[in-house]
Amino acid sequence: MLKNRTGVTTYCDMMVAMATLLLALSAISTGLFAGYFLIFQTGIMPALGQLTDEQFVPAMRRVNQYVPRPVFLLTFFAIVGFPAAALAVPVDGRSDNQKWLLVAGLVCAVINHLVTIGGNVPLNNALESSPAPARAARLAFEGRWNAFHRVRTLFSVAAFVLVVSATLS
Repeated sequence: MLKNRTGVTTYCDMMVAMATLLLALSAISTGLFAGYFLIFQTGIMPALGQLTDEQFVPAMRRVNQYVPRPVFLLTFFAIVGFPAAALAVPVDGRSDNQKWLLVAGLVCAVINHLVTIGGNVPLNNALESSPAPARAARLAFEGRWNAFHRVRTLFSVAAFVLVVSATLS
């Protein structure tokens, strides 16, 4: 338990501790998520891009089957949930700068999710169910998916930078 200068734990002390913990969890989760997307952008997709059409389509289908697992889903929801919870905790003395940096980070995380849900996931589903030959399926998928992924990578990295900035302010 936290105790103030008089040795008594107060509601305010507990709220500050809770806000601090939620802010740290926000930074950790957005960092993990941004790192995952950045590695996918800079390593995995370029490597898959070197495959033939007949190799690329089943490889990407396999990736799309394995990504939405518990660890991914946990961080997917955490990058919105932890910052929102940190903002919801009433804290006296929180600077406006910290609040607005955290809000901006949360907005970036939400935009990331909207791009994922509205762009990448429908393309993943279309690739999974496509009866088209590998070349046609890849042409309908790869360029658009990579474009959406670049956008969501940018927003996830921005969310991380903003949340860390809020933590340091």
